[in-house]
Amino acid sequence: MQKAMYSALFGSLTQEFRLNMIANNLANANTTGYKRDKVAFEDVFLHFASDFVDPNDTVKQRIVWPKAELISETRLSKTYVDFSGGSLKVTGNPLDLAIEGKGFFKIQTDHGIRYTRDGRFSRDPKTGYLVTLSGYKVLGENGPIQLPEQGKVIVNENGEIIVNNDVVDKIAVVDISDLKFLQKEGKSLFYIENNKAKEVPLEKYFVRQGCLETSNVQPVKDMVNMIEILRSFESLQKVMQTSSQEDEKAISQVGVVR
Repeated sequence: MQKAMYSALFGSLTQEFRLNMIANNLANANTTGYKRDKVAFEDVFLHFASDFVDPNDTVKQRIVWPKAELISETRLSKTYVDFSGGSLKVTGNPLDLAIEGKGFFKIQTDHGIRYTRDGRFSRDPKTGYLVTLSGYKVLGENGPIQLPEQGKVIVNENGEIIVNNDVVDKIAVVDISDLKFLQKEGKSLFYIENNKAKEVPLEKYFVRQGCLETSNVQPVKDMVNMIEILRSFESLQKVMQTSSQEDEKAISQVGVVR
């Protein structure tokens, strides 16, 4: 099999991976606080045996292998989350909150502390706790935030929750020391991978009451990327077909006595 077949096959699988990732981003274009996935590529060099030979000039005055040549090929490096902010949408709901700038809300789940940019919160009528759509408790500086049953809720830009002119708590907004270790868990939640990063305090942030952060997906750009991917996939298919035809021709004609 020719090397062109392997390169085209890998390229096709890479394009398929990109297509699936973009399709998932587009499916979440209207998901509050969603952060799109992106993919990175890197050049990988193929090394020949001569790259690892240290010729002993005392024995032979020439390199025992042919001169090395490095072939660079593009390979899929990794996927990562784009944590750039989305735009803010006004809802008027006093318990809808959005962070302007860096930072995450802290959420207490059955599996530990999680982080989110999805500020669609509500008051649990049974316990009075401020919770997410999934029922997880929202954390403040003093632990889970519990709201009085009656009274107008005001959240200022510093995150202080004021009910009946009394400060109930201050919503916890934190940053992560290295965002590359912040992994998606689903339901717009993130967790720190294997404790490889830690929470860091934020000196400056703004909490906006009655607003939600929209997804940072760019539908038009992603649709254009999907078209580019499909065109690339078609070209790679042609490369594989041509390589296969050349192999068949070599097998049927090479060595044939005429």
